Amino acid sequence: MHALKLTQIGNSVGVILPRELLAKLGVTKGDTLYAVDQPDGVRLTVADPDFAAQMEVARQVMKERRAVLRELAK
Repeated sequence: MHALKLTQIGNSVGVILPRELLAKLGVTKGDTLYAVDQPDGVRLTVADPDFAAQMEVARQVMKERRAVLRELAK
């Protein structure tokens, strides 16, 4: 567990992530993190949850319409 300190950044408030946590997440300065609401709090992730949901729908459509997609590819 990491204790994170809030700090003033201009007119906003930010959080400083320790190097160990940045390495664990695989992110560096300028990367995007997503805060996902969970029943027990908030989860930080590098994966865009909206994109993951869209890809799951796309996989399902591709699976169901395989023959149509093959014909379109010709």
